[in-house]
Amino acid sequence: MMIKAMQEKDLSKISSDQSISAESGDQNNQEISVEDGLLSAVRNDSDLPALGASISRIVQLSSSDDESVRKLAYFVLSDVSLTQKILRLSNSVSFRTVSNKAITSISKAIFLLGFNTVKACALAILLVDGMAGKNARHVRYELICALAASMVGRELARYSYFKDAEEIAVAALFKNVGRLLLAAYYPDQYQEMMALIKRGKHTTAQASKKVLNFNLDDFAENILNEWEIPASIIKALKTQSVSELKLPKNKTEWMQQAVELSDKAVPLVLGSAESWDIDIENTILTRFGKTLNLDKTKLNKLIIDASKETNTLEINAELISQHEKKEIGMSAAKFELQSQQEEELLKELVFEFEDKDAQEYSKIQCYPSGKPLNATELLLTGIQDVTEVMASGKYKLSDLITLVLETFYNSLGFRFITLCLRDLEHGQYRARSSLGSNFSARQKAFVFPITASTDLFHLAMKNNVDLIISDASTTKVRNLLPKWHVDLLPDARSFIVLPLVVNSKRIGFFYADRQQEAPEGVSSEEMRLIKTLKAQVLTALNTR
Repeated sequence: MMIKAMQEKDLSKISSDQSISAESGDQNNQEISVEDGLLSAVRNDSDLPALGASISRIVQLSSSDDESVRKLAYFVLSDVSLTQKILRLSNSVSFRTVSNKAITSISKAIFLLGFNTVKACALAILLVDGMAGKNARHVRYELICALAASMVGRELARYSYFKDAEEIAVAALFKNVGRLLLAAYYPDQYQEMMALIKRGKHTTAQASKKVLNFNLDDFAENILNEWEIPASIIKALKTQSVSELKLPKNKTEWMQQAVELSDKAVPLVLGSAESWDIDIENTILTRFGKTLNLDKTKLNKLIIDASKETNTLEINAELISQHEKKEIGMSAAKFELQSQQEEELLKELVFEFEDKDAQEYSKIQCYPSGKPLNATELLLTGIQDVTEVMASGKYKLSDLITLVLETFYNSLGFRFITLCLRDLEHGQYRARSSLGSNFSARQKAFVFPITASTDLFHLAMKNNVDLIISDASTTKVRNLLPKWHVDLLPDARSFIVLPLVVNSKRIGFFYADRQQEAPEGVSSEEMRLIKTLKAQVLTALNTR
């Protein structure tokens, strides 16, 4: 309703401006009104500024930055819906790794699928969730085109020798952002422009200039700049204006060619085997075959793989349902699955989610405190994940810590969890890595002196005792709580303190809490698993 009202308002404004323009005979007023009207609609939509900020945060994360994996995991975990969609996607047949074991944590998904894959999929899901008017047919079509182009880019990266080539999946996702925004706010102009493009004689820039009197690609570039998308991504969206491409001299030229190919290959990805367009295939091979090292066999495999990934991403992003795929596919849109393909995909999805771990993650039942009833199973799965990561020898300590934090956080149903380490230089214990509600602000304030004291934290460290506090409101517990904890976390009603001590050397501790009492406590088996996770962290700290 909001989009419809906005469209009517903006169209009314344009109509008024056009009327004034006709009376004055000044055609430029209409040109400015259309462009400014679209710009105003984009800027004033309450959803888009937040979407732009979220996209900017993820796009700017780099796989070469040690902190980026942790930041990406934290960003995803801060959104329950995004977390569930990424986990479902990670466990799908099209994205699952060689291991048949279910992925039940975002940290494990990043480790197994790769940072750039999770990053690109998270961006795609954000774009779908945050794009205004996504239920409109034209908007939905453009979103599906964006996902398809991104998956083509992901596959193309496998053939590239440039560092961080996976960035192409992000760039390709934004290639049609101008058309997407136009479809959301001005569907009539969008249809008129697309009619010209489909005749094969106009590019998006040419068709938009003719219909809208401004270049939609330039407009999209301005929006991406406002969203603070890195210049390397925006440059990659520019089409090389030459009839015959040459071998790319640098990563920017390669990305420009790869983005253009990704966009041109969308009809093949969204079509069926029966409607494969030979002309499009030949055009792609003629223009990009030599420069991107593609032949007919490689292109066919690329399209098939990208098609499977796109279909899976559509469903897990909840962009389109299986029922909608069948109905629309029978009418006109080439991007829909044929019924046989649809049934095969559905069988794959149903089969993979019969996996016990994945089922339990999506249907967790909890005590009133928030602690899952199946905490033992979840802790055991986390230990297995940590063991697998450590055995690979390829992990970073910060990534392993994030995985352990996520295991505790999900398995025991905490509100906030942190790893606090000793800082000898400043004579303090200071929170280093955290997860949960308002974790950033709490982490900054979670600091206290190393100087010996009789409070609960120092006593736990001194005696190397794991503390499980089921009811923090009792007099005995309250009397042992330091002032900094009462001030920082006044509503903590149950919490744990797990000291990390090696040969009497106090390294730090894990702290986690809930806003509810936890009379169910911790079973002996759960405690054994908690100690095992602690031991794994101590091993990593001593060997890294």
